[in-house]
Amino acid sequence: MGGSSTGRAFMGSFTSAGGLGVTVAEVDRNTGALTVLGSSDALPDPSFLALGPGGEVLYAVGESAPGLAAAFDVSGDVPALLGPVRPVDADGPTHLALAAGHLVTANYGSGSVTALPVLADGTLGEVSSVVRHEGSGPDSERQEGPHAHQVLPDPSGRWVVGVDLGTDSVRVGALDPATGALEPHGETSLRPGTGPRHLAFHPSGRYAYVLNELVTTLTVCRWDAQAGRLEPLGEVPVLPDSEPSGDPDGSVRAYPSEVVVALDGRFLWTANRGHDSISVLTLDETGEKAALVATVGCGGRWPRDLTLDPSGQWLYAANERSGNVSWFAVDAETGVPQHAGSVEVPAVSCVVLG
Repeated sequence: MGGSSTGRAFMGSFTSAGGLGVTVAEVDRNTGALTVLGSSDALPDPSFLALGPGGEVLYAVGESAPGLAAAFDVSGDVPALLGPVRPVDADGPTHLALAAGHLVTANYGSGSVTALPVLADGTLGEVSSVVRHEGSGPDSERQEGPHAHQVLPDPSGRWVVGVDLGTDSVRVGALDPATGALEPHGETSLRPGTGPRHLAFHPSGRYAYVLNELVTTLTVCRWDAQAGRLEPLGEVPVLPDSEPSGDPDGSVRAYPSEVVVALDGRFLWTANRGHDSISVLTLDETGEKAALVATVGCGGRWPRDLTLDPSGQWLYAANERSGNVSWFAVDAETGVPQHAGSVEVPAVSCVVLG
């Protein structure tokens, strides 16, 4: 690797669909280009990844039943398992994050959130806490029960925030760093049937944007870090001609998947499966107002993940069904991504940049 002109990217993929598992690539920071270096299929269906401090340990969920979590040594070109693969005491984990010295997973299949301690050597300990959600939504096929889809720490580090597609809600909890106990703190209900999937915070830490999967909208929320409270302010379309309660133009149903906010808080991007696009929204100076200004092709099919590089210059889309990761140069004035290249990564589901 060497030199400031290169970095690392880590990609997760579905081994059950022909993916390679956890893949390491070199990033050319001048062009955004990815060059695949090596991969490991030691964990089944590592659909989502999180990079540890220092960039040499990578964590992954195995989106299986029963669900799994694992640590990988990624100091070399080929990922190597670090310590034992751990069960998460739940099915179908889809997302994970590091918080308060623990790895926290969102378990879609079981509708729960799990905490596991991260030990001094970077390996994972056994499950310390599982919080099971309750509830349902009006979509009988997708919301028959809770489906936790994402979990992440808030910018203050005081709270763990979980997004539940099945119950149309965002849940806030507190994680005890000493015991690993995850204590529920509050729950915010969103419009029934929206199916919230992922959330991203504004750089100021005062606003959060919840991307909905079952409708093509973004719910703008105010975030009170002191109280640990999320307040919905309204919904904004993420696709042209879409309505808060419907799908765009009635032709191909779209399923928004990921939301990313620019480092300076001026823009927001969403990935839209089915529509196979990336949407560009502008944010006002406060972050309270969002407006759709453009959509561009995602460079493939079924964009499951979207990631901004640390410089804010490059945007990466993980296109699951076309089996490739595309990269885009972000226009600094307009925020519109311009397609710059692509690399083959079968059944890819996630991109994390180091």
